[in-house]
Amino acid sequence: MARLVARTPLARPTDAPPIAHAPSPPVAGDLIQSGVAAPDRLASAEETPRHVAIIMDGNRRWARAHGFTELEGHAAGVETIRTLLKHAVRRGIPILSLYAFSRENWARTDEEVSGLFGLLESAIRDETDELRRQGVRIRLLGRLEELPRETQLSIDSGLSATAQGQRLLLNIAFNYAGRTEIVDAVRRIVASGIPAGEVDERAISDNLYTVGLPDPDLVIRTGGDQRMSNFLVWQAAYAEFYFCSKLWPDFDAGAFDAALVDYASRLRRFGR
Repeated sequence: MARLVARTPLARPTDAPPIAHAPSPPVAGDLIQSGVAAPDRLASAEETPRHVAIIMDGNRRWARAHGFTELEGHAAGVETIRTLLKHAVRRGIPILSLYAFSRENWARTDEEVSGLFGLLESAIRDETDELRRQGVRIRLLGRLEELPRETQLSIDSGLSATAQGQRLLLNIAFNYAGRTEIVDAVRRIVASGIPAGEVDERAISDNLYTVGLPDPDLVIRTGGDQRMSNFLVWQAAYAEFYFCSKLWPDFDAGAFDAALVDYASRLRRFGR
């Protein structure tokens, strides 16, 4: 039998990642009201994710399969968002983040990109009153300043009109890329004059687009592919992933519930 040798106390690094390895802190009261119970909740509060992020993939494939144009596929995807938002409120999900337009999407045709901008503008214009009634607050993740002026004005209008919502915080990742977000955070840190030796995970998190929010507990991707596609690459370090073969326009309340049930069955150890 091996002889045990006395060891000196383990010296842990002072900058070990407490953010990624620890459960997310409570959601700030001025950002979103947590603990809103739903009569048909599937799981206990401890088993319900507080922050669900979704990579909405499959609009164009759905359109081709049904003989529609790509823009009609994106419009069908907007209808799915409308349905899912109402269901997320019923389920008591405090935060929902949707990947709507990546910076890589600029590589698509002018017609499709302009159509996506138009869909966002019309969706905000048409849905703001309903979102306000449901207690939904809109927040944008991404480089707003790179978008057309009309799109910027529509987004600003939606942000202002829903600012008092306290049932669900809807993060719309538009003109977003995870690596770009980290670049922007680093630039802000450098500009603030923080010494290099004082830059830690907290400093970076405090300069991300999602500052003040808990990291996503659950990331859902529709469409059958199993990759991150540059979405919340920092924040999702310890998220649970759920991949669904349904194309986004076909992702309904039942499919969302299936993801919640799967999440509730998992044991999250955070490296412990």
